[in-house]
Amino acid sequence: MSFFKKSPWVIHYDGSSCNGCDIEVLACLTPLYDIERFGIINTGNPKHADVFLITGTINEQNLEVVRNIYNQMPDPKVVAAIGICATSGGIFRECYNVKGGVDTAIPVDIYIPGCAVRPEAIIDGVVAALGVLEKKAAALKTMKASA
Repeated sequence: MSFFKKSPWVIHYDGSSCNGCDIEVLACLTPLYDIERFGIINTGNPKHADVFLITGTINEQNLEVVRNIYNQMPDPKVVAAIGICATSGGIFRECYNVKGGVDTAIPVDIYIPGCAVRPEAIIDGVVAALGVLEKKAAALKTMKASA
């Protein structure tokens, strides 16, 4: 993570879910798991976020919200789908208003499966997302240098 001039910031959005994975994401912020030990900070503003964590499915009501949050994030950015509902629609995939997993709305870089996902798996996924973010930053820098 040598390119970071600041701590990586994450934004979390809970789509339509049972809130199991949402609770586990919040558990990552507690002193027991302490995701901030990696320098990761949770933010509520997409304009400051580097990593977009999404739990739950995408449905007709939250489709535009998810796209708006994604579009407001500066490049480079990484999206992590957390839980089986976010990765594929999970147990809700047959519901009338569910479109499916997060990748039906925006591009996903990291899939973290589970129901509900353990905080350790979420932290591993976020650390992997930071590796993807570093590669995207290097590619963006190369692209700007050649332009």
